Amino acid sequence: MELSDANLQTLTEYLKKTLDPDPAIRRPAEKFLESVEGSQNYPLLLLTLLEKSQENVIKVCASVTFKNYIKRNWRIVEDEPNKICESDRIAIKANIVPLMLSSPEQIQKQLSDAISIIGREDFPQKWPDLLTEMVNRFQSGDFHVINGVLRTAHSLFKRYRHEFKSNELWTEIKLVLDAFALPLTNLFKATIELCSTHANDASALKVLFSSLILIAKLFYSLNFQDLPEFFEDNMETWMTNFHSLLTLDNKLLQTDDEEEAGLLELLKSQICDNAALYAQKYDEEFQPYLPRFVTAIWNLLVTTGQEVKYDLLVSNAIQFLASVCERPHYKHLFEDQNTLTSICEKVIVPNMEFRAADEEAFEDNSEEYIRRDLEGSDIDTRRRAACDLVRGLCKFFEGPVTGIFSGYVNSMLQEYAKNPSVNWKHKDAAIYLVTSLASKAQTQKHGITQANELVNLTEFFVNHIQPDLKSATVNEFPVLKADGIKYIMIFRNQVPKEQLLVSIPLLINHLQAESIVVHTYAAHALERLFTMRGTNNATLITAAEMAPFVEVLLTNLFKALTLPGSSENEYIMKAIMRSFSLLQESIIPYIPSVITQLTQKLLAVSKNPSKPHFNHYMFESICLSIRITCKANPEAVGSFEEALFLVFTEILQNDVQEFIPYVFQVMSLLLEMHKNEIPSSYMALFPHLLQPVLWERTGNIPPLVRLLQAYLERGASTIASAAADKIPGLLGVFQKLIASKANDHQGFYLLNSIIEHMPPESVDQYRKQIFILLFQRLQNSKTTKFIKSFLVFVNLYCVRYGALALQEIFDSIQPKMFGMVLEKIIIPEIQKVSGQVEKKICAVGITKILTECPPMMDTEYTKLWIPLLQALIGLFELPEDDTIPDEEHFIDIEDTPGYQTAFSQLAFAGKKEHDPVGQMVNNPRIHLAQSLHKLSTACPGRVLSMLSTSLNAEALQYLQGYLQAASVSLL
Repeated sequence: MELSDANLQTLTEYLKKTLDPDPAIRRPAEKFLESVEGSQNYPLLLLTLLEKSQENVIKVCASVTFKNYIKRNWRIVEDEPNKICESDRIAIKANIVPLMLSSPEQIQKQLSDAISIIGREDFPQKWPDLLTEMVNRFQSGDFHVINGVLRTAHSLFKRYRHEFKSNELWTEIKLVLDAFALPLTNLFKATIELCSTHANDASALKVLFSSLILIAKLFYSLNFQDLPEFFEDNMETWMTNFHSLLTLDNKLLQTDDEEEAGLLELLKSQICDNAALYAQKYDEEFQPYLPRFVTAIWNLLVTTGQEVKYDLLVSNAIQFLASVCERPHYKHLFEDQNTLTSICEKVIVPNMEFRAADEEAFEDNSEEYIRRDLEGSDIDTRRRAACDLVRGLCKFFEGPVTGIFSGYVNSMLQEYAKNPSVNWKHKDAAIYLVTSLASKAQTQKHGITQANELVNLTEFFVNHIQPDLKSATVNEFPVLKADGIKYIMIFRNQVPKEQLLVSIPLLINHLQAESIVVHTYAAHALERLFTMRGTNNATLITAAEMAPFVEVLLTNLFKALTLPGSSENEYIMKAIMRSFSLLQESIIPYIPSVITQLTQKLLAVSKNPSKPHFNHYMFESICLSIRITCKANPEAVGSFEEALFLVFTEILQNDVQEFIPYVFQVMSLLLEMHKNEIPSSYMALFPHLLQPVLWERTGNIPPLVRLLQAYLERGASTIASAAADKIPGLLGVFQKLIASKANDHQGFYLLNSIIEHMPPESVDQYRKQIFILLFQRLQNSKTTKFIKSFLVFVNLYCVRYGALALQEIFDSIQPKMFGMVLEKIIIPEIQKVSGQVEKKICAVGITKILTECPPMMDTEYTKLWIPLLQALIGLFELPEDDTIPDEEHFIDIEDTPGYQTAFSQLAFAGKKEHDPVGQMVNNPRIHLAQSLHKLSTACPGRVLSMLSTSLNAEALQYLQGYLQAASVSLL
């Protein structure tokens, strides 16, 4: 595409259409942009538009399109074509920083993100002047430009907060600090001075405080991995200014909005974070500053209101106290009983209260409420921070703190008892206090793993939790119901099993509650209880104990999916999956109704898949229905195919990318249920599975390979007779996969199935070409993963066609090739093979080469006989060689560029491990002994003389053990 006005005009029109609500106009426009994004100059046209277009909407649209284009295409993936030509890359990097800095804020944010995506790949090696270009802009004095630089630096450096330590990372951080730390510190000081100069100018202060927030965030990122020398030397400057900003209160920066945090709150929150980082990680160096921060933050907590806009500030301030109080050498700050009482009274209890804003979220924004409350999302709540502070204080002062709070809990419960309908919030706070007091250590998987000895959890459960859940109406006091259910969930390991069994029918009943939070918590609690393990690793709650509740459980779970707001509730769907898994064959009578409801749901969500977890559990539930039913009655597979195939066809025809990998997995499961034939409905689909477009998407590859393997296992002869013209297509797929370092193992899975199952005559004409392709790949890029797969394949070929056939095909490609493969690959590398079945295939294959290949006994190959036997005994007896060359550590199988549907393995669609030599050979060591015995009978004296002269003593000893175990001897 040329950089011409005509092309700019075309692009403008298509961008406009992508904003159209009508899919008939929008989709073709999106498809057009997708089709041209590989063209040279496409990204430069977008940048020209966002700079020069007269329409603001087009500028914004071009900036978003550009950012997404960079996200999808910038990374260069090995073995994949480079999607952006080099001249475009150079032009983008040369122009993007000045363009970003001169753009309005809305566009600046998009370009800043694009720079950080490019930076992640190219900085510092391929973009050495980025930092200098950015730092130079600090001198401009224009804060619109400076904030653009700071925003970009923040998106570039924030990954330092979660990267693993490595030499590359240290080198990069050092480079950044050398160029950036001093200018940042000077900018910080200058900005603070400007704040006092412009103390009465509201609009100037807004810009300056936006800068200070970004500077404080950068401080956090640059100090996260380790304390840099520069910041240690300049700690006085930073900490003194941070402290004065914490205590600053400027009326001009206060906002009337009760919900949204203002600049002052955001800055103070970040400073609390920075102080907590230093208190936790660099406490020795930070010690001189700590007491004044504790005082400032304490005053902040006592004087800050309950409004939502202060939530982040309050939770960060409390987190600071929590991180300080659990460090042994700050213990003295909290020892005094009055201090503890004061903290409990003024900080913890007020921040545990259930506020009007929480009630609003509970009723109107339940998804967000659940995410915060159940999953502990990144949004820190006051309650969570207060809980962490209780845990922190209990580390050294468990007795006194429990004592102080017990009084609070009792008085709150008494208040509630006086008038429940008015005072229910008191009980809510009491339950929350008990929970935070009792729980010392918690994991998502097991709930509480350590509890406070001073709190009697079962007694509290029976007296205060159960009565709420037993009340006749499931819809009164929804918050207390949710608290009670959450209590069961959290303390499931502390409450005795008989109490859990009493709770199960109560939880099933609460699946009918109107409140989204209540029925979601009920589903989640059931799912967690069903995963608990008792003795012998069996589930704690058994299918027999659940027998009386099966019908009502399934009915209520599926009914809950019809409640307003829960049509795609992932917790309910996960509970359905877990119930199937626990109940096994007791669900069979309900399967016809269940599978109908699941397929209707599948059809509905496939129109617009938006909840990945829900979708995953839905497919898992479908797989479980199939497995459980077909285990009891294999014939039932037909009725599942009838129910599912219509929906599957629609999903494949509409190209619902998110669902296609799942559909292939379920189809594999169904096809594997058939005994030894492929129904015609599957054969009709077979040619479509070989279309190159399906194989372009990385997420499709594993399930598609498995599906093709199922075709080969169940109906190789049908393919050979009815679809022989498709065999080149099948081998074409193998050829594509084998060329990629990321997917070559999938290519071998497919090739192994072809060799194992296809009638020999149907692949005769292709065999030599297959080996030539493999040798070419070995020459071009030999990785450990490829060699392991190659060894298994060569030995499987030998098992299937015989050792002589293997020697002949190698030597027909190039004379003496067989000896080269033995000497250079099989003998030195066989120790790398891993996996029981893989090792067995290799052992049987090598045994065949040793004992059923005449050229090994009487040509120049004979010199390899003993080294090969030695290597085989090594495979049996030595530990696996799992060393990997340094340069290969970074080949990541799941490394997919940009956003693509990743492959999600369905646990309940799992493939049974298949052993191709299982029927033929049980014990490969005994098989070797018997084969050697047979060989020595055919040529007496030869084998023994070779062994006694050349095999090393230790290997000989092992070999004698195999011969004894097999009760045979050598002649």
